[in-house]
Amino acid sequence: MASASATLLKSSPIFDKSEWVKGQNLRQPSVFFVRCHPTSPSALTVRASSYADELVKTAKTIASPGRGILAMDESNATCGKRLASIGLENTEANRQAYRTLLVSAPGLGEYISGAILFEETLYQSTIDGKKMVDVLVEQKIVPGIKVDKGLVPLPGSNNESWCQGLDGLSSRTAAYYQQGARFAKWRTVVSIPNGPSALAVKEAAWGLARYAAISQDSGLVPIVEPEILLDGDHGIDRTFEVARKVWAEVFFYLAENNVMFEGILLKPSMVTPGAECKDKATPQQVAEYTLKLLHSRIPPAVPGIMFLSGGQSEVEATLNLNAMNQSPNPWHVSFSYARALQNTCLKTWGGRPENLKAAQDTLLVRAKSNSLAQLGKYTGEGESEEAKKGMFVKGYVY
Repeated sequence: MASASATLLKSSPIFDKSEWVKGQNLRQPSVFFVRCHPTSPSALTVRASSYADELVKTAKTIASPGRGILAMDESNATCGKRLASIGLENTEANRQAYRTLLVSAPGLGEYISGAILFEETLYQSTIDGKKMVDVLVEQKIVPGIKVDKGLVPLPGSNNESWCQGLDGLSSRTAAYYQQGARFAKWRTVVSIPNGPSALAVKEAAWGLARYAAISQDSGLVPIVEPEILLDGDHGIDRTFEVARKVWAEVFFYLAENNVMFEGILLKPSMVTPGAECKDKATPQQVAEYTLKLLHSRIPPAVPGIMFLSGGQSEVEATLNLNAMNQSPNPWHVSFSYARALQNTCLKTWGGRPENLKAAQDTLLVRAKSNSLAQLGKYTGEGESEEAKKGMFVKGYVY
């Protein structure tokens, strides 16, 4: 029989309600009700997902040497904030123009292996009338899709959040696959200043595991992202302690849900001090703590670890990634950046058509820098002052 990490349960077991009611002890033994037939050789059938081979191939493609992910899945509201920062209205036409700039940057696929899209973008065309998805595929970039429905307050917690979106997820992921998406993203968060409470950690882990199983069943490689927010004045040791707990819970529930580890990607936070901590960490310290965490929690079967930037400056995120790639790792250690790839690009563009090429060139500079960091060859020379500016926003809503 295939290992638990390499199979998906296809027999639609009926779970005892106490397993999934929020706040209940989810570590109760699983209860399955199975209809037995005299002629059946086995009452319980466990088999690999029909997409198993494709999931592994997709994950390996995204986790290819010198490449990472462009996260451009900002909701329309968040995209509107970005556009407002350069004096543009939040209209579909302006969002289309900006997203066209990103996906059509010449040669982007040399450094970018996947692009996470918002639902509007998945179904959108460029200003030239070509489907965004097709433009990405032509660049050898795998299209991905944000599938969660955002964060809402978690009752019974210490003013913490949980991520909604499991209702209807199976039908949505099936439709996204038909539209050309081949991987998915679900972002939940853990706040250190607010605890984190055991309830919030368990809810985050369980939601990620259910999402991952559903996504794989639809042919989408799930990006597993429990973001540990930078908010707070805690030191790097506290971040490490919380991250160990969070990732232990996440992998427990991934296994409980028969998620195939070879067909997932992780999008963790780097282990850093809180943004308001007086003691800053060097890239070497961030690398040391982060790699120690990964080695203690992440199975080598996982093909790729694509870090989020989480409000670090463009240069800081690249330097930290580079430090982690100074020696071989059992996984592909790379990036899945949004602001840390787009910030200077957006400001260079400014909504002006005549700045399009300059903005795309700026995007390519950042993408190439992170490509070099994935290979452990980034030096940080010649970076602009804009790229060195921090982007942390307290209480940031994505």
